Amino acid sequence: MTLADGKVATRLPAEDLARARAFYSEKLGLEPVEERPGGLLYRCGSGDFALFETSGAPSGSHTQMAFEVDDIEATVAELHQRGVVFEQYDMPGMTQVDGITEVPGNYPSKGSGERAVWFRDSEGNLLGIGQPVG
Repeated sequence: MTLADGKVATRLPAEDLARARAFYSEKLGLEPVEERPGGLLYRCGSGDFALFETSGAPSGSHTQMAFEVDDIEATVAELHQRGVVFEQYDMPGMTQVDGITEVPGNYPSKGSGERAVWFRDSEGNLLGIGQPVG
């Protein structure tokens, strides 16, 4: 088996696993499918991610995990109602429309660009949500 045949799974640090579990449940509507001492495993669509308890802090300076959705407006509206606070970025070559960033030419195999938003979880991990633009 090569890496190209493997499944990708994200690991995110959490200084307080109980606080992180509450955030992912209350704010994102996600529940772990498995748990062990010091870790929680989540399954979404076609991938998994895990939160692991650590005393180390996340970098939070770049997107550490992203979700791809079909309707970013509906997703943002639902998460906003749940109390998720979205980051605002002013980046060269990108525009924002109603808080959603237009990312031209991002991953051309998926379309002509992407519409995206970012937010931080309770542990400071920077998470993204994107919708490919056809």
